[in-house]
Amino acid sequence: MRTLYHLWLSPFSRKVRIALKEKKLEFGMQVEQVWERRRAFLAMNPAGNVPVLVEEDGTALADSDAICEYLDEVYPDPSLIGAGPFPRAEVRRLAAWFDTKFYHEVTMNLEGEKVMKRFLGLGEPDSNAIRAGLANVHYHLDYIGYLTERRDWLGGEFFSLADIAAAAQLSTVDYLGDVPWKDHPAAKDWYARVKSRPSFRPLLADHIPGMPPPKAYADPDF
Repeated sequence: MRTLYHLWLSPFSRKVRIALKEKKLEFGMQVEQVWERRRAFLAMNPAGNVPVLVEEDGTALADSDAICEYLDEVYPDPSLIGAGPFPRAEVRRLAAWFDTKFYHEVTMNLEGEKVMKRFLGLGEPDSNAIRAGLANVHYHLDYIGYLTERRDWLGGEFFSLADIAAAAQLSTVDYLGDVPWKDHPAAKDWYARVKSRPSFRPLLADHIPGMPPPKAYADPDF
């Protein structure tokens, strides 16, 4: 069976988990404590980060973009990127928006400060970074609302990698209770639809020892 090396609150690991479930592919999961820098793991991914997907024949793939592109090419039904140059470009643009812009402006400032610093032994959370993350998330929720008021899903008329990338980042922040859903009803309605998908439900069952999520985290009708 293929194996996904991951961390529970890694949004990029979550992105690949959702994609695998959308493709209805069976896989096992192995938590990788990347701060230990295991030699065997570094042999699979010299960058030393998750996710890494190991196929049944032993082929190792690293980086969530590369993995998701691979999955869409090898297992094309259903497509998560779409058909045609413009739709595919738009899905990739938005996936990159959330993988890069949202991650650096929101996720790193919240999950990075509140969780990863503790595991890495990097000292106390930076309150300025946390305030920045809490402020920046409003801008991104507004953008999600803008998109969903004009399209069925973020990238267009079908559920795509754009929705997966956005939901993976937001689910990480939502686990910490830091998403102001009540101020952004359009984004909340979109996220409720994502939460109801079978591919997303396993994420809602995640519980990190010593750090339980808020009750609304697992509730599709939050």
